Amino acid sequence: MKLRAALLLATVLGAAHAQDYPSKPIHLVVGYAPGGAWDILARQLQPRLTEALGQPVIVENKAGANGIIGSDYVAKAAPDGYTLLLAGLTPLVLNSLTYPKLPYNATSSFVGISTIATTPILFVVKPDVPAKTLPELVAASRAKPDSLTFATVGTGGSTRVVFELFKRSSGAEVRYIPYKAVAQGMTELLAGMVDAMAIDLPVLYPRVKDGKLRAIAITSEKRNPLLPDVPTAAEQGLPALTAGNWYALLAPAKTPRPVVDKLHAALTRVLTQTDLKDQLLAGGVEPMAGTPESYNAFLAAELARWGKVVKEAHIESE
Repeated sequence: MKLRAALLLATVLGAAHAQDYPSKPIHLVVGYAPGGAWDILARQLQPRLTEALGQPVIVENKAGANGIIGSDYVAKAAPDGYTLLLAGLTPLVLNSLTYPKLPYNATSSFVGISTIATTPILFVVKPDVPAKTLPELVAASRAKPDSLTFATVGTGGSTRVVFELFKRSSGAEVRYIPYKAVAQGMTELLAGMVDAMAIDLPVLYPRVKDGKLRAIAITSEKRNPLLPDVPTAAEQGLPALTAGNWYALLAPAKTPRPVVDKLHAALTRVLTQTDLKDQLLAGGVEPMAGTPESYNAFLAAELARWGKVVKEAHIESE
C-alpha cells in the first residue's frame, strides 16, 4: 500500500513539474571538444531547441576520456530535465564494451529521449595507394601482409572497431596505428605516414573533395549524395560493413516521463524543420528521429552487434 502511494505521489509530482517545465536554461552537455562533429551538431540544434522549448539551451563542452567525462557528469546530474547529454556510439556502446569499469551504465544511468541522426563511415586511402576499391585494398594487403597501415583513434573507439570489423569480414592483412585524437591521425594520413583510415563521413569529406584523399567505400545502405561515385561496402561484397556512427539525446535516469515527453516533442519538431534537415544532409549527417522506446531497442541492438566484434577482436580500452 505504501509503495502504491509513493508511486502515485511520484507521478503527481512529475506531472506538476512537467507543467512548469522548462522554467530556466537547459544545459546540453557534449563530451567532446569544440569544433568537432559532436559540437557542430549540438550547436546546430541549440537555437532551434531554444525556440521550441522557450528557454535558452546552453551547449556545455566537457571533453575527455572518449566522452566519459561528459557522460558521467550528466548521469550524476539532477533528473529534472535541465541537464541533457548528446551521446552516441562511442560513449554509450563502445565504452561500455571496452572499458573494464565505467562510472555510468549506458542503459540504467540515462533515459533516452530520441535518436537524432546517423552518419556513415567513409574508407579512404592516401593518393599513392594504388587500390581504388575495397577488394583491391584487400588483395594488396594479402600480397604483402601488414605492409598497409590504418590510422585508428584510441584503443576502443569507433575507428578501431570498424577497422576490426573490416579486417575480420574481408580477411585483409592490414595493421592499425592508434592515435590519441582524430586530428593527429588525419595529420599523419595526409602526410603519408599511414595508408588508410575509416571514420565519419563529415570528417573526411572535405579532404576527399579537395583531392587530398581518395574515398574507396562508404558503409551506408545506399550511396551518399555527397559522393555518388563511391560504392557502398555491400556493393563491393562486404555487407557486414553496413554501419555508422549515431547521435542521441538523453537525460539522467529517473527524469519524469512528462518531462521526457516534452523534450521529445520539441526535438521531433526541430528534426522535421526543412532547413535543419538540409543543413545536416549537406554535412553528411542524416536525421534519425525516434521515440524513447525505439531508442531503447536501438541501443540494445547496437550493444549486441558491436559486443560480438569487440569480443572476437579482444579489444579493451586503456
